[in-house]
Amino acid sequence: MLGNIIMFNTRAIYPLANDNCSRSVILASNSHSRARLLRNAGVPFIIKVPNIAEKSLLQSLQKKQTKTEEAAIFLAELKAIYVSHKYPNALVIGSDQILDCVGSWLTKPVDRVNAELTLRYLSGKSHRLVTAVVAAKAGEKIWQTIDVVTISMRAMSESFIDRYLDAVGDEIYTSVGAYQLESYGSQLFTKLDGDYFTALGLPLFQVLEFLRIHGVLVR
Repeated sequence: MLGNIIMFNTRAIYPLANDNCSRSVILASNSHSRARLLRNAGVPFIIKVPNIAEKSLLQSLQKKQTKTEEAAIFLAELKAIYVSHKYPNALVIGSDQILDCVGSWLTKPVDRVNAELTLRYLSGKSHRLVTAVVAAKAGEKIWQTIDVVTISMRAMSESFIDRYLDAVGDEIYTSVGAYQLESYGSQLFTKLDGDYFTALGLPLFQVLEFLRIHGVLVR
């Protein structure tokens, strides 16, 4: 089953969008962060969540020693194409982000113990966030971009990790690495090399330029 649709009042909220394109963009993702970035930037869109076995696919790609960038593009394209086949007239945006720490790909934690282990592993290390975006229309890929940021996590005490997990609650289960950089998770880090929006899940400036080129946003 596809996820729920979220639709916004484009005329009232998005004065920088073209009226005739205001309902032609679909975000093929259940990421609250990506939706928030597009919404705050004034992009009109709806959400359709692709029904794919993302975790098992990621595990399969890693077993095949697929390069991180190639895996991110593959998953982003799969999401976009899946939804595009169902809505061929729409401009579909699919995205994927992989956390790569010394060759290990980390996924969203499944429980608190898993979150604790993840944070202990990342503590005191630098890791990469590899973010890919693919746009599709009529079941065909028409555009892609990829961006990488490197982020350094400070060495954290067991006491801090416990307090952090208590503070964020269930939010840790929605993000790879058990953190959300835009909120309390910022206390985990000492340095970010690269684009902040990419770290949040979407290379926003590249996506906005693509939408301007395709007439969704006013140039």
